[in-house]
Amino acid sequence: MSLIYLRHATQRDLPSIMTIIHEAQALLKSDGSPQWQDGYPTERTFQTDIQKNECFVLMVGDQVAGVATLAHDPQANYQNISDGHWNVTDQPYATIHRIALSADFRGMHLSNYLMNNLISIGVEQGMQNFRIDTHAMNKRMQSLIKSAGFHYCGIIDKGDKVQERLGYELNL
Repeated sequence: MSLIYLRHATQRDLPSIMTIIHEAQALLKSDGSPQWQDGYPTERTFQTDIQKNECFVLMVGDQVAGVATLAHDPQANYQNISDGHWNVTDQPYATIHRIALSADFRGMHLSNYLMNNLISIGVEQGMQNFRIDTHAMNKRMQSLIKSAGFHYCGIIDKGDKVQERLGYELNL
């Protein structure tokens, strides 16, 4: 197997990132999930993530095999959580967003590698608390989140039932 590592994404990675996102959108659709079926995330979303130095690509050899964002700004929509609560509210947290893998690399358990390395990077950046959310129908992501040690905390309200997300937290 080739060398596998994470690095910060650059603007040159955008075509590969968007191919991966389109593949992920198709997979979510085939799973019956409405998540990411409205055009989100856009290329502009990733341009902003890259400019903020928050977007990472998973490399397998010289190929972009995955993408994810590790944000440090408090998330406005995480302020309102129902049917539960965040476990740690008095410390900063990093949020993991927009995780996707290339269809060419599915089944290789690289999502675990990606998640674990994002957490390691966050720890290196001084974070001890991590949050993530996903749609209730996105069973693949829920499995990944739970296997990484996150605990379910409640429902994140994004404005309507279709946009509602399950919120998870990891505290080290």
